[in-house]
Amino acid sequence: MFERVQNIKYILILAAIFIAVGSLLISNYLISDLEKEERNRMEIWSEAMRSLNTADENTDLNLVLKVINGNHTIPVIVVDKGGNVLTYRNISKTFRAKDDSLSYISNLATKCKAAGRDIRIDIPTDVDKEDYITICYEESVILKRLAVYPYVQMGVVCIFVIISIFALFAATRAEQNKVWVGLSKETAHQLGTPISSLMAWNEVLKEMYPDDALIPEMEKDVKRLERIAERFSKIGSITEPKPEDIVEVLNRVVAYMEKRVSKKVKITTHFPAEPVIVNLISSLFEWVAENLFKNAVDAMGGTGSIDVFLDETEQFVCIEVSDTGKGIPNGKFQSVFKPGYTTKERGWGLGLSLAKRIVEEYHKGKIYVKDSKIGVGTTFRIEIPKA
Repeated sequence: MFERVQNIKYILILAAIFIAVGSLLISNYLISDLEKEERNRMEIWSEAMRSLNTADENTDLNLVLKVINGNHTIPVIVVDKGGNVLTYRNISKTFRAKDDSLSYISNLATKCKAAGRDIRIDIPTDVDKEDYITICYEESVILKRLAVYPYVQMGVVCIFVIISIFALFAATRAEQNKVWVGLSKETAHQLGTPISSLMAWNEVLKEMYPDDALIPEMEKDVKRLERIAERFSKIGSITEPKPEDIVEVLNRVVAYMEKRVSKKVKITTHFPAEPVIVNLISSLFEWVAENLFKNAVDAMGGTGSIDVFLDETEQFVCIEVSDTGKGIPNGKFQSVFKPGYTTKERGWGLGLSLAKRIVEEYHKGKIYVKDSKIGVGTTFRIEIPKA
């Protein structure tokens, strides 16, 4: 499921990149054509201006004036040889004072020349002296809008892709939650009947063999099964955390694990002497700690040491579980929490995924790989908000 969601996410991102790049290329092509078209129009307009400046009594000015007056989109400034503004068209500007207008237009003409948007027109004179005017023009409003459009389109596409990815993750997460809840409720329900039966048989055995030393151990295992069923039941229902001493909770887990791991595994705790109160669902949090311990034992191959630290910051109570196992590659720090990820031949890959869900959704905290080195060991860190 997760890999499928990841693939869809990558497809959406690639589609967005393809659309964005395609839009930029097409827009640049259209802008280039439009720039050439505007240049041609301004060359015709310049010829009309030259005809107007060299007109005599035989010149038909109707066509010339029609061309000049037909320009309603391209801003044009006409300057003489000395750079003085002679006339201008389509310059929209609200001037603070009349004195600023010519200065502003003159500066605009200079910028147009620097950008290469100018056309020189030689004016014949009676004396042997060169004279000319320069037609300076800006990009039209349509061209400016077209230049901005692809970036607006890219923004819209990016927003669409981001929303799509979030919606996809939300839908996937909701689907996973339904699966978890359904599986948990069904598991708790299925365990209920055999546990009740075992409890009844245990009572019968206690009456028949009151001095048997194995019966109390059987009773402990039945209670353990009850606790497991309780955990599944709480995962499948809305349960509010309540103030608990996290030191006591962790000590219970350590005591349980010490009896069930090899004597070659040493578990060392570094806890404060006084209680540390945190809002917990103790049965579920014990499950998280047990998962971390079991993974540590597996990573060490049944030989090594586990150190459990508990400290506090201003906002969080922090638990760290360090082992001397084989370590986790840097690129897998996030992957170990994904459903189905496992390095064990018979593993389901659900332990750390379930631990992450319990810590984040039920305790509003976070769990992550703090540090890991291949062949040296791994440290997992849990941060739970203070009560």
